[in-house]
Amino acid sequence: MSLIQNKKVHLRFAVLETFQAGIELSGGEVKSLRKKLGSLEGSRVVVRGGEAYLVGATIPPYQSANTPVSYDPEHPRKLLLNKREIVELAEGEAKKGLTLVPIELYTAGKYIKVKVAIVRGKGKADKREDLKKKDDQREIERAMKRR
Repeated sequence: MSLIQNKKVHLRFAVLETFQAGIELSGGEVKSLRKKLGSLEGSRVVVRGGEAYLVGATIPPYQSANTPVSYDPEHPRKLLLNKREIVELAEGEAKKGLTLVPIELYTAGKYIKVKVAIVRGKGKADKREDLKKKDDQREIERAMKRR
């Protein structure tokens, strides 16, 4: 079940490859995510020292009255991947024009997972073309529905 989605990823980027990763969270963060609070807008994934981190994602405190003063809703969160996947992400990050972005946070059983993608930015013409295809598809579906 999807908890949080980065809705503009498919508009702004062309997705080349996706990975599934676990994420290291505190108990309050898990509760907050299960209430579907938080945002992936403007977040990205960085690989440093053989480890991957989710940077820029906002997960607000579950109960603001009981949250420690030192809690930062945007602190980097470690992603749980195997070494092969970390190497692939590091190679993708090193290539010019490619970026690592989270697509969504979702539950897999009792765990919370992150779908991470290696993406390439789209130009204005590509964005317009995708929107035109989407509109055309919508018109086709309307026409088929009327029959």
